Amino acid sequence: HHGAHGVGRPFSVAPGHMTHTQTPYVTGTTVLGCKYKDGVMIACDTLGSYGSTKRYKSLERMRKVNSTTMIGFTGELSDFTYIMTLLDELNTNDFCEDDGKELAPWEIHAYLCRVMYNRRNKFDPLWNSLVIAGVKNGRSFLGTVGMIGQHYEDSHLAAGFGNHMARPLFREKHTDDMSEAEARELVESCLRACVMRDKSMINKFQIAKVTHDAEPIVSEPFSVATSWGYEKYKNPSEFAPGCW
Repeated sequence: HHGAHGVGRPFSVAPGHMTHTQTPYVTGTTVLGCKYKDGVMIACDTLGSYGSTKRYKSLERMRKVNSTTMIGFTGELSDFTYIMTLLDELNTNDFCEDDGKELAPWEIHAYLCRVMYNRRNKFDPLWNSLVIAGVKNGRSFLGTVGMIGQHYEDSHLAAGFGNHMARPLFREKHTDDMSEAEARELVESCLRACVMRDKSMINKFQIAKVTHDAEPIVSEPFSVATSWGYEKYKNPSEFAPGCW
């Protein structure tokens, strides 16, 4: 069945162009990343929110792309699944070439920049912000790309709400030559700052790391210590009349 004058989607009476996920349904929030002396580390929680409902609490929002690269996402789950399909196709092409080579993290980042900007130009964007981390040939890489193709590389970064909460802590304490233990401690403190302020996060996290001498590893889920005993938490509506 087609809409008026043969225009519109099959099985739809409404005329117009086909669109996808312009109203996100299952979404994830903050992803953090930082470089350290031996590699790169990224982290996020495991929540998939259905609107404001904390629906899926064991969702892995970081995936291994190849032996040198990890990717994490914020935004719409189904769009990220599509992006992973594109990356799997690239991996299949690398495998079929059978020359022992695979895409570097910065090449995957450049590819995703083009994908995201292309979809933005079609006015049907992929509703994600992505963090790409990896190590190849002794070079550590950390980059991000947003839903309209904006992108940058840095020694530390955040996607989603963590842009506001975590990056000030990174700017204050991060150095490229910090040890893995120091980097993990800093990432956990940033996660703590985010989860205590973001209603779309839960206290269940995973950390992934890529080092110079090992393939990407994703940790088991863990929680961070939180404290809600601050004075201003005791009566949060004191200076906000009308709230509950």
